[in-house]
Amino acid sequence: MAIYLDYNASTPIDPQVLAYMIEVYSNAIGNADSRTHSFGENARKVTEVGRKSVAKLLNVNADEVFFTSGATESNNIAIQGLREYAEKTGKKHMITTAIEHHAVLNTMKHMEKEGYKVDYILPESDGRINPDEVLNKVREDTLLVSIMHVNNETGMIQPIEKIGEELSKRQVLFHVDATQSCGKLVTELQKVKYDMLSMSAHKFHGPQGIGTLVLKKKKYRLPPVKQLFYGGQQEHGIRPGTTPVALVAGMGKACEIALVKYKENSIKMHAMKDSILDLLKNSGVEYIVHGAQEYCIPSTVNVQFVGVSSEALMIATKQFCGISNGSACTSKSYEPSYVLKAMGLSDQEAEESVRISWGTDTSEQELKVNLRELLNVVKSIQG
Repeated sequence: MAIYLDYNASTPIDPQVLAYMIEVYSNAIGNADSRTHSFGENARKVTEVGRKSVAKLLNVNADEVFFTSGATESNNIAIQGLREYAEKTGKKHMITTAIEHHAVLNTMKHMEKEGYKVDYILPESDGRINPDEVLNKVREDTLLVSIMHVNNETGMIQPIEKIGEELSKRQVLFHVDATQSCGKLVTELQKVKYDMLSMSAHKFHGPQGIGTLVLKKKKYRLPPVKQLFYGGQQEHGIRPGTTPVALVAGMGKACEIALVKYKENSIKMHAMKDSILDLLKNSGVEYIVHGAQEYCIPSTVNVQFVGVSSEALMIATKQFCGISNGSACTSKSYEPSYVLKAMGLSDQEAEESVRISWGTDTSEQELKVNLRELLNVVKSIQG
């Protein structure tokens, strides 16, 4: 039986999270914004419990947590929602990296069409951004810097702590896409100085369809973000629409579990990574692991099997494991990874690379058995 090894795309929902959501679906039947009866009040209480759980995981105030449909929407609000402020201040310059998720990159490209200037910082060959390159690009008219915490394709941890520290001394907003780090790099994320942060519940065993935009207050004021569409006053108008109570509850429960177990989970995922790297080392196949592993999240490895097409490999080994060769958002495209190319890899090297990602519920024994089968296929292709 095939083993699922594409956790960076989406994680299986935790059974405790699912059970709690079913309970909420069954018993919290009101609209959280209905103020005229106890059903609405009960739904509101469930929502606020979830909000507090998210806030506790991130070490922020509950009134700084705004629910969205996921990190893509959160990223769009964080960037596009600054238009009014940009017009007022004349600040129309933004900085990001060439290895961001398309939810940020495509939004930035859209802003460029509207007259904004955007600098895209290339990573070093190890997959990390040089923070000084980011900071050296800051100008008088810089509105926003948007940097992901962990790259979804390589697992490389970006130096956002230094960037955030320096930007906090300047009049520049800092947005962090924490989609791949939330619930995993808990203490690291709690230390970072930022103005806005995006995340999705389904990346750490919560439900799909719910995410958060954190807007940190400075001198009791939120960042100058405006809503992208109009409706009611849910989420203080930042994200109108009926609050999905059970999804919020599920996200809150996933945050509770992550806060309790993240240290234990990290140890387990490090052990599995060591097993994978040992398997590769002793396999006899020709391979290259991309990125400096000392700066890589313990649940991801991006590896090139020399001379082996990633597309062909995924098809030939789908009965053994589910892996990917890039972001799920680009999986229908046969273009080589723009992330790996930004790191200096050729088209061929990128096309020979796959991403393997796992989680807390991955069986190490099944992982070893199925990866050995994959490596046997690689060996047969390499000859």
